[in-house]
Formats: sequence, structure tokens, C-alpha cells
Amino acid sequence: MKKLFLLIGLVLLGSQAFAFDIVYPKKNDVIINAKSTFFVGSSDTPLTINGQDVPLHPTGAFAYVVPLNTGSNTFVLQSAEQREIFVITKPVVKQSSLPPAVFSPFRANKIFTVTTDDAPLRSIPIDAGINRMAHLPRDLKLITDGEKAGFYRVVLGKDKHGWISKTNVRPDTSNNCDLSELSGYEYLDDEDYFIFVFHLTRKVPFEMIEGKPFSIKFYNIKGQPENTFVMNLPVNDILSDRKLMGYSGEYNGNDFILKVRKPIITNSRRPLHNIRIAIDAGHGGEEAGGIGCLGDKEKDINLSFAKYLETELKKRGARVIMTRSDDNYVSLKDRVEIANYGDAVVFLSIHANALPDGADPNKNRGTSIYYYYPQSKPLADIIMDTVVSEVGVPNDKVRQRSLAVIRNTNALSILIEVSYLINPEDNANLINPEFQKHYAKAIADSLEKYFEK
Repeated sequence: MKKLFLLIGLVLLGSQAFAFDIVYPKKNDVIINAKSTFFVGSSDTPLTINGQDVPLHPTGAFAYVVPLNTGSNTFVLQSAEQREIFVITKPVVKQSSLPPAVFSPFRANKIFTVTTDDAPLRSIPIDAGINRMAHLPRDLKLITDGEKAGFYRVVLGKDKHGWISKTNVRPDTSNNCDLSELSGYEYLDDEDYFIFVFHLTRKVPFEMIEGKPFSIKFYNIKGQPENTFVMNLPVNDILSDRKLMGYSGEYNGNDFILKVRKPIITNSRRPLHNIRIAIDAGHGGEEAGGIGCLGDKEKDINLSFAKYLETELKKRGARVIMTRSDDNYVSLKDRVEIANYGDAVVFLSIHANALPDGADPNKNRGTSIYYYYPQSKPLADIIMDTVVSEVGVPNDKVRQRSLAVIRNTNALSILIEVSYLINPEDNANLINPEFQKHYAKAIADSLEKYFEK
């Protein structure tokens, strides 16, 4: 008799198995401030939301957009015997009564000292976007003449200013900041780099500007027009019209060291032979990244892609540097340092895309590629053209963005969002090993095309 009751219990338990699984929203009671949101997940049987049929992908995946009204929004999800209720609240947004930030000049210039490594010197007082002029070292003194919206305005020259976040500096108690002197510079020959060493009496703000020519600027320099020293490097000439493939600038004491990578001569039959390529599988460890319609974690998908790419590149003779080879957490700073320490020529960060509330996952598909430094855009364009033509993914554009791992690496650095985790069709591709292998081959093909030219 006990066995009979146990059998009946197991049958009843099986009948209560979930027909659908919701990946997003993550809770049944949430606050979302957007005009719309979406339900993302999977279902084994037909599903309705507030009585409306939800289109299901052959894998069972779905992404269903719902509008949000101000206040409480109730959504009833029904599939077979399973029923769940979600309450999503769209808050009333109060208009700010604070006046817009205005520039407040100081009566007299003030001196501040940088307290963090790689502190962003910005062209405008906004903590976002493509507005970084340089990354300043700790202990560098800055002359400021005012403040605005959490930033101090840095005096660089006549009518030339930058901005530094108040969180990156402290007042200099000596309040003394004489102009620096530049005693000259020297050129050091190196197997891989053109190296220029500038001798200064103190560290000053600087700026490296890609262009024709490539320029290095030092501000607050005594005896120079507008207190600015400018040196234009004829990069096209010294590279023999070959591509710019990496540069860096940093202080060693009061000396500033500028390194520009020399032309890379490749073998036409094996253009990737001995090329150092860093592969960065995004996220990892406790940092899962996004979650796909079917519950797959971005960190695992990224690592799978990265390993296929590693295999493909090694077959072609490349020297591959992995920022992680298993499911462990690696900080953004460490990822950059791994690539720079290994002197990578190319840095590829692999990710899978997601979207914020207010967007429609069903209307967003394909590959997006991001770069920060202009030198990396030609590589991004070639990779995009190749994955679109060879793999057939939609082109979701090449864009310039200020992202930490591609902003601080010395290599040609790009971040590839392979496809969208929360688009049902893209999600099916992302977890397909054959798609991953095909995509990895296309990236390797594009790198060969780039280094053949």
C-alpha cells in the first residue's frame, strides 16, 4: 500500500512540472520605469499573457513585449495548468526641481592632486561617452579655475581646458604648481616599437591624438606657445604607410614614454603566424552576464566561443593569450593587464548582447562590434563584413563606445557582441556549437584578411 501511495505521489508531482519558465523579469513584483518591458523565457506548451497568444520559437523560446502604464500593471501568464501573475509598477516620475548645473569660477586658481591611477581627463564635464582626453597618473598636480556638476575645470593653456571628476583628486596643501620644463626628448631603438622619451621637470596633463600626423601634446609647459608643447609624428612615414597597430604613453617618474608599434611584416601564406592575439571571454565566475531565453548564461556561451576561436587561431599559427580559460572571475582591470603584459597586437572581447526595458528583443538581431580608438575601426569593419558574409548574421553596426576593456588596452582592441541572448532566433544560434565554430572561423578569416593587407 505504501508503494502505491508513493507511486501516486510521484505521478502528481510530475503533473505539476512547469510548462513555462520566465527568465525576465526576474521577480513577480518589480518596478520598471520604461514605456514597455518584455517577458523572456521558454514554454513547452502554448502560452498566453493576459489572454494573448505568445509566439513561440521552435526551441520553445519567446520574447514578448508588453506596454506599461503609470502605476500597477498586472500580467497573467497561462500555459496548460501553470498560471503565474506578475505585477509590474511603473513609477510616477517627478520632474527635478534642481536648477541646471552652471560653471562657478574660482577667485584664484586652485591646485589639486590626482589620487587614482588612470584618472580620466575629459573634454566636457560628463561622466560618459567618447570624451576622454587622457588617463592621468596618481600624484599629478592640476591647475583648476572653477567647478561644475561634480567636476573641476583644468587649465591646460590659453582658452584650453579639460575636466576632472572631484572623486579623482584632493586639494594640494602646498597650493603650488609651477609650470613644468621640457629639457628635450630622445629616441630609443627597439625591436618592436618606436620609443620616444620626453624629459620633464614634473608630470603634466597630456594628450595623444590619432590622425595624420599623430600628435602628442604636453600642457602647462614653460616657454611654449600657450604653455603647450606639441610634437607631430609622421606616423604614415615611419610606418611606411602601413596601419597603426597599437601605441601607449605613460610616465616613468617625470619622464613620459611614448611607444608606437613598428610595422608588422607578415607571411602572405600564414599571415597570423606569431601574431599575439588576446581573447577575452566576457564575464565569468559569480558574474554570469546576461541570461538567454532558454536559461543559458552568457559567461558560459562567451567561454565556449572563446575556446573555439583559440583553437582556430592556433591552427593558423597565432600566439593566443586567454584572459580566462575556465569559469572564473577576472576583473576588467586584470583583463587589460593580461593583454598588455602579453604585448598583444589584437584584443578581442567576446560577449552576447541584451537590451534594456523599453526596447523590443524581436526587432534586434545580429552582431554589434565596438571600438574606442580610431586605429581599431578598420579591423572592426573587416570582422563585421566577414561574419555577415560567411555566417549570415545580421549587421547590427560597428560603433565607437567608451568601454573599459577596449579603452585601456595598448592593442587593436574591439568588443564583439556576437548576437542577442534575448532574441529567440539569435539565442538558438548562440547555444549551437556548429554556429559557434562557424563564427570562430569567420573571425579568424577576417584577421587573416586584415594582416594580409
